[in-house]
Amino acid sequence: MSLFLYNIFLFLYGTALKFAAFWNPKAKSWVTGRRGWEAPLISAMSGRSSHVLWMHCASLGEFEQGRPVLELIRQKYPRYTILITFFSPSGYEIRKNYQGADYVCYLPLDGSSTARRFLDIVKPDIVLWVRYEFWYHFLNQLFKRGTPVILISGLFRSSQPFFQWFGRLHRHMLSCFRYIFVQNAESATLLRNIGIENVAISGDTRYDRVSAIAEAFEPLPEIAAFVNGLPVVVGGSTWPEDEEELDHFANTNSGFRFIIAPHEIGEHHLKDIEKLFHNTIRYSKWVKIWKESAFKANSPHVLIIDNIGMLSRLYHYAIIAYVGGGFGGDGLHNILEAAVYGRPVIHGPHYERFPEAIELIEAGGSFSVGNALELEDTLKKLLANSSEYSMAAVAAEEFVRKRRGATHIIMDYLEVNRLLTN
Repeated sequence: MSLFLYNIFLFLYGTALKFAAFWNPKAKSWVTGRRGWEAPLISAMSGRSSHVLWMHCASLGEFEQGRPVLELIRQKYPRYTILITFFSPSGYEIRKNYQGADYVCYLPLDGSSTARRFLDIVKPDIVLWVRYEFWYHFLNQLFKRGTPVILISGLFRSSQPFFQWFGRLHRHMLSCFRYIFVQNAESATLLRNIGIENVAISGDTRYDRVSAIAEAFEPLPEIAAFVNGLPVVVGGSTWPEDEEELDHFANTNSGFRFIIAPHEIGEHHLKDIEKLFHNTIRYSKWVKIWKESAFKANSPHVLIIDNIGMLSRLYHYAIIAYVGGGFGGDGLHNILEAAVYGRPVIHGPHYERFPEAIELIEAGGSFSVGNALELEDTLKKLLANSSEYSMAAVAAEEFVRKRRGATHIIMDYLEVNRLLTN
């Protein structure tokens, strides 16, 4: 792709989102969130310290990957002013009040003048770019200014433009990074084959993140009351396609407890879930009943989570976790949040872009299913065979434990090369 075509793409992309904002809530958030971005950013950065660290994340998943490094930097180098930017509304809306940063905002749409203006205001001393989403003008300007940009938890596939005959512009973006930390050997080999040598295999920082969450686990007494000592299946980050696969088993197994934590918690979606599953109660209503000690022995056996932020702790209560996204095109969600607790994981058939899913299946800690029948067979097999269940549970926990340490590899590089200073 030439720079001319890239700029046309940016124009068309921005125009399409402005048009879609008339009816699409996410597009509206994307557009309105960037409107008038300069003044708040100037205000936020005006009282900054002498050092500024900027971390960019595409969405919430990338934020969770960058978070272990960011929080370690915050702990060891507290004088830094920390700026976090998001491209996606789903990341920004959930983490806009994150206390570990001095300012959280949307990244303005890429453009030559926009990138220059943004960097003139922020003047970052170091930039952490998490996993993917490459914006030419921002990266090119950072390179010209000599600002060190570090890619964290990069993951590359041979089908990406960097490795195609038309990918010169994308290859230039890679050359703008001071150093690139990748998740696996395949990514490192792909980069070295196109002449990118400043690369190291660190692994995925998410293993550190989910381990820290599990170690700091705080009980949820209202969930324990709902579970009431019964076996629990937690469906996490589910989409309608996932819920349609789960509902029959849940509706025909009232001796279990089921917790459904959907990816989208809009009222329309919650009502659809209530139609699919029998004997349900929403979390917000359950908490009220629990606080008033008004629940009875025949309480509903399906709990629908109607808030954001609880999922990682919910997996602690599961006997088996079902992780959503594997039946649709949006991508499999974070299976490590469940595996860290030693919970066997089940998910849909579309996981080929997620190396952790491929490797966890190979390790025996997770299972892919193609339809509701396969899902029910897998659930029944695990629940009926204690030996098979135990092997899967141990495999899941060991899988996460053995892959921790990416955060410290990255921090060692930053400190040895004096990219951080007190």
